Amino acid sequence: MLVFATLISGSFSLGGMAARFIDPGALTAMRFVIAAAVIGTVAVATGALRRTDLASPWRYPVVGGLLAAYFVLMFEGLRLTDPVSIAAVFTMTPLMTAGLARLIVGQRANAAVLAALLLAAAGALWVIFRADLARLLSFDLGLGEAVFLVGCFFHALYIPLVRRFARGESGLAFTFWTLGAAGAVTAVYAAPALVATDWAALPPVVWTTLLYLAIGTSAVTLFLLRYATLRLPSAKVMAYGYLIPSLVAVEEGLLGHGWLAAPVLPGVVATVAALVWLVAMRDR
Repeated sequence: MLVFATLISGSFSLGGMAARFIDPGALTAMRFVIAAAVIGTVAVATGALRRTDLASPWRYPVVGGLLAAYFVLMFEGLRLTDPVSIAAVFTMTPLMTAGLARLIVGQRANAAVLAALLLAAAGALWVIFRADLARLLSFDLGLGEAVFLVGCFFHALYIPLVRRFARGESGLAFTFWTLGAAGAVTAVYAAPALVATDWAALPPVVWTTLLYLAIGTSAVTLFLLRYATLRLPSAKVMAYGYLIPSLVAVEEGLLGHGWLAAPVLPGVVATVAALVWLVAMRDR
């Protein structure tokens, strides 16, 4: 999950540079299609695909549809509000995951786990709002935030369902069918943009971003997410997402876009301390 968070954080800077050249729906659909092709090739080459993987094939459109809905609603939310507000809403996802895991797979998060999640959320919010308490207090749940909150619910639902839907298939097989389903659903949503995009005229930064998103933050991260979900409680899995704002800030500094101000550092420390606390606990 540390690798997962690092790969996801790397997509923000690249995505910001490519966003002005391509419709986000078209970008998302293509990332899923390319990711499915890469994982499918590896799965065929290694013999990971089996006929029994398609037992209960309805599972893949369900989990793939949840991923597609999350990204679609994220982009729709970004049309209505700013990225800082979107990032703030995302801090609700691990807590929602904990509640849904209790209902779906019977995982109960004890008081210590919930306390660690709240500490990590507070640290992440401190980083997101750059230690500006006035900005944090002025946060308003508008239409864009409400739209993305629904998307976060779908993302939170995805985690326990991956565990619930496991039928003993390989991680490569499950990831391939999930990505294929997500690509099909997103392609329907983004069909007009896919047709309207002049793919041959796109600058290199878009193709670099697309390949990174497809391989690094789709194919690889979904494989890692499934691996972790089958071995860790769902709430702990999602808690690693709280590291992403701090990792993005570090990467922005390395790219020469400015380092974190000293008042923000307590938020980073709180997030890391909460995750260390979670790791030290027995899996619950």
